Amino acid sequence: MSQVKARGPYAKTAARRAEIVRAARDSFAEHGFSQASLRGIAERAGITHAGLLHHFHNKDDLLAAVLAERDTEEWQYGVSHVAGMDELGPYLGELLRRHQELPELMRLWIELAAAASRPDHPAHDYFAQRYDLVRTNFAHGMQEKAERGDLHSGLAPEHAATLLQAVLNGLQLQWLLDQDLDIVGPARAFLDLVFQGEGTGGPGGGGSRPAADRDNAPG
Repeated sequence: MSQVKARGPYAKTAARRAEIVRAARDSFAEHGFSQASLRGIAERAGITHAGLLHHFHNKDDLLAAVLAERDTEEWQYGVSHVAGMDELGPYLGELLRRHQELPELMRLWIELAAAASRPDHPAHDYFAQRYDLVRTNFAHGMQEKAERGDLHSGLAPEHAATLLQAVLNGLQLQWLLDQDLDIVGPARAFLDLVFQGEGTGGPGGGGSRPAADRDNAPG
């Protein structure tokens, strides 16, 4: 069955919002969040300032949309390229390199995630759900590794998942403070410690075992 495509005003509104989000993403990456202006973003998107405010109330709304789009893109890329934990390492190495190409967006993500730790923050629920979803997917993959005897015997799958998420977040924060720092190597070393047996799937290489169910691909 073919997918039903949106038509009329709804499709135009969705397309316009997507154009604004792309313009905002480029502006934030180029100028930083504080220096980027709504008027500049509107001009880049080819609309008026009032037209932009029709779709987004303020710059914080735009930032949330930019980061949500980034998250969705990475999730979709992960689902299509990571069939199981044996493919996780190369994907994470590529993901870290892509983040390094846009350090301002990496910085914005970390700053917003920290601010959203407050229960009254508008983005609190989004980040809490996002972290839980990623951690759950990591844990599923770690469980598969454990069942195949490829997970460190001293680690529970859910603990390994939590540690992996913490390592990835911490490495990116350290890199923002020192952009000469290698963070792909330590990520590879961490996975080598967590995974046992041949084909650890570290960021520098792929695993040698069969791929797991694609539905459990981590994001």
